Amino acid sequence: MSEKYLTVSALTKYLKTKFTRDPYLQRVYLTGEISNYRVRPTHQYFSLKDENAVISATMFQQAFRKVKFALEDGQRVLVIGRVDLYEKSGQYQIIIEHIEPDGIGAMYQAYRQLHEKLASEGIFDEQWKKTLPKYPKRIAVVTSESGAVIRDILTTVKRRYPIVQVVVFPTVVQGKEAKHSIVASIRKVEACGDFDVMLVARGGGSIEDLWSFNEEEVVREIFQAKTPVISCVGHETDTTLADLVSDVRAATPTAAAELATPVLSEELQKITQFSLRLEQAFSAKLTYYQERMKRVKTSYVFLSPMRLYEGIAQRLDRENERLLHFSPEKRLTELQVQLQICEEKMVQAMNRLLETKDIQVKSLIQALDLLSPLKIMTRGFTVATLEEKIVKSVDELSENDELCLQFADGEVRSKVVEVKKKTED
Repeated sequence: MSEKYLTVSALTKYLKTKFTRDPYLQRVYLTGEISNYRVRPTHQYFSLKDENAVISATMFQQAFRKVKFALEDGQRVLVIGRVDLYEKSGQYQIIIEHIEPDGIGAMYQAYRQLHEKLASEGIFDEQWKKTLPKYPKRIAVVTSESGAVIRDILTTVKRRYPIVQVVVFPTVVQGKEAKHSIVASIRKVEACGDFDVMLVARGGGSIEDLWSFNEEEVVREIFQAKTPVISCVGHETDTTLADLVSDVRAATPTAAAELATPVLSEELQKITQFSLRLEQAFSAKLTYYQERMKRVKTSYVFLSPMRLYEGIAQRLDRENERLLHFSPEKRLTELQVQLQICEEKMVQAMNRLLETKDIQVKSLIQALDLLSPLKIMTRGFTVATLEEKIVKSVDELSENDELCLQFADGEVRSKVVEVKKKTED
């Protein structure tokens, strides 16, 4: 049979590959009603349904830990996930990465759209993050002037680094006016221009409570700030756009204060240690140079300085003696003798060269003589010519042609009586 039959596993694997590679199935937004739900120790398995369809849903433990509300049957939810195929049963499902109660989905949608817009502009890129100063002198805190947030920050700063000046910029951090108040406070800090660090802080709350820190105006104002910004908005699990655009994000106000300040007692201890090390290094260096000074002072240069000039004086005496014995006439005679020797050597070299060339010429003449036709003719060979042309073949001759035969000692005139051509057997 020409048809090829697939196994169920092969078909399922092929369909799973299709699901995996389809970009439209890697980020799916669904709304539906929870069904067949019961709490499991790790991963959660349930269904999402509407009036006409149902889909299996899986939520792994890592994603489920981030859920801030209790799931229950009949609850309408908004989920974000990817569509996958479970090979064992051949059933397609949605792997949920994020879930929230239906009703605040518009805010999450707005958050996502603004996040994508700002991310495409590169506002959240690491290249724009500024480095926090190690030893700040003035810290600006943009937050509500009342509440646990400011108390935690002030208490932590006073405990760790009491010499720093903390200036609070009272700010509305929740409600309709919060956006404008936060922007105004940040601009006030920037207008002062002498703050080393800025803390933008707020306590925890719902997405509605923290929404002012997701406003585009606030995010852009933090991005444009020249002062390094530490963001501590909400709890550790809350992530606002203000957190993403800030130079550093802290999980809590206390953590923000710790990031902004060193521990003074530790820094003083380091200074003490550095001073001690510097003192020891200076003492060791001083001892080293003192020992070198002792060795130099006991050297012969200082004990007998005239010894430096003894060698120079001896060289000077030898040069004077050489100059006294120097005679221009004697030098001229030496040069003439050397010139004569050179001439003799040159004549000898020329004579040897001429002898060599003479031997070579004689050898070439002898070789040329051996190749001479006259030399060959002395051995009995002759050259036949017809009308002053050398005859090379009997084909060139006819009867009664007059030939001239050249011998080594003369020539003979002859006539062709008969022409016989050699035949091949």
